[in-house]
Amino acid sequence: MGCVILETERTFVAIKPDGVQRGIIGDCITRFERCGLKLVAMKMVQPSKEFVAKHYPSDEGWLRSVGNKTVSFYKEHNLDVAKDMGCSDDLSIGKKVKEWLCEYLSSGPVVAMIWEGHCAIDIIRKHCGNTLPTLAAPGTIRGDYSIDSSYLANVRKRPIRNIMHASGNKGEAENEIGLWFKPNEIYAYKRADEKAMFG
Repeated sequence: MGCVILETERTFVAIKPDGVQRGIIGDCITRFERCGLKLVAMKMVQPSKEFVAKHYPSDEGWLRSVGNKTVSFYKEHNLDVAKDMGCSDDLSIGKKVKEWLCEYLSSGPVVAMIWEGHCAIDIIRKHCGNTLPTLAAPGTIRGDYSIDSSYLANVRKRPIRNIMHASGNKGEAENEIGLWFKPNEIYAYKRADEKAMFG
């Protein structure tokens, strides 16, 4: 259906260690700026594992959802999830995946950003592409820069290397912005082309 909000919204984006190490920070920023979104905060930081553990949810529902995706993948491909993961219940697997995520996001520098604009959350996620790079459309960041898959990630016991994280909804964006940035690190200004784009 698409975005129907009228007001400006903010969203959180983090270029993960794989995106930083591959030197594609500039291209990611350029794509968001070209469509009219405004960068209002940015910093490079190597977060601790403890900090990253606050970034990813710890509630049972989220952990089960993450674990269920892995269990479903194994079933779909007739693979033995218990053999590779050491267990087969979605909660235990979700906890393992969260641990992998925390280890990876804290393994190197991350570029944390806040983007602002009309429908910013939906637009950013559209530009990023599917979180599974093998399913991401050509022209999206993940579709252009990654061919990682669930299979490789699970067999190698690591998260999918998919370049970046982008908030999935307004609540998530607010929580992540509050975690990664202080209010005095966020800037207000006018882009020169705002009048041309929005009247």
